[in-house]
Amino acid sequence: MRKGIVFHLPASWLADGGEDIAPFYLKAFEGLDQLDVPYEVIALDRDTMLQRIEADSCIHLINHGRCPHPRALMVGLAYLHPFWHVDPKGIRAFSSIGEKRFRAAKIDAQEARDFFTGLREKWVEPRKSRYDQQVKLADDLPEGATAIFLQSEKYRAVEETCYMDCWQMIDACLEADQGDVVVKPHPLDIDQDTFARLTKLQERYDNLHISLANIHDILASAKRVVTINSAVGIEAYLHRKPLILCGQSDYHHIADVAKFPAELTEFLQQEPQGRVYAKYLYWYFSQNCVSAGRGSVAKQILRRVRSAGFEFDF
Repeated sequence: MRKGIVFHLPASWLADGGEDIAPFYLKAFEGLDQLDVPYEVIALDRDTMLQRIEADSCIHLINHGRCPHPRALMVGLAYLHPFWHVDPKGIRAFSSIGEKRFRAAKIDAQEARDFFTGLREKWVEPRKSRYDQQVKLADDLPEGATAIFLQSEKYRAVEETCYMDCWQMIDACLEADQGDVVVKPHPLDIDQDTFARLTKLQERYDNLHISLANIHDILASAKRVVTINSAVGIEAYLHRKPLILCGQSDYHHIADVAKFPAELTEFLQQEPQGRVYAKYLYWYFSQNCVSAGRGSVAKQILRRVRSAGFEFDF
């Protein structure tokens, strides 16, 4: 195929007749068929990707890509379903949204409130998150704590975005001496070493609490939230909680960003300020992402292709 769209998807998804292909892509294929836009689906091979792109004149959509090219867009879930990145630079921490300017005055307040209410009805009220959470309501969480959410730093994509590691982050929060500190380990990275080290810290700091409670229970009771750049930062916005990020992020616009432990301690010793959470989430998701739950996914993708400056003649 010399023109059209090429989707680079994991080989495991394409086995058994493509039964494991994410619904987002299936909706895209259906819409492209209806629009009579040619496309091809191939197995993702990061070692030969650039050569494959250079071999044709197509637009290439790369699942979880980090391969900037004038004819490539990177695709991945944008923290919360049903929103996806289709982006010229990358996904999540690497997306081009981080470089854009957020202008709150240009956002319609009522549209933003309605959108924000819809997100809360889907995620906050049923206490749902991207990963499975405790169903039981937490009854032992301190009110007004600084909530720290850990994430795995052993993967390159996370490690290279950190301004400090999780232990520097925890130490800085404890040294700020602003009352209770609740730490939640990442649900996919719970290991004995992490718990052992946290338990050792509790011997020095009686205000340190280790919790596996539902994210939404912790957020509801917290005064503010600290994380590297986890999706929980977006969920903190849903709870209208001030956020401090300790790593590169594409949703930093209404957060404080600490690049050094001393800077994190300084932020914590200041009274947190509220932000325009509804307008921001409306801008981030509705104006900068593709929604698999609204309208034609294919048409939204084609708009993203055009907005990235790509000219095409299918």
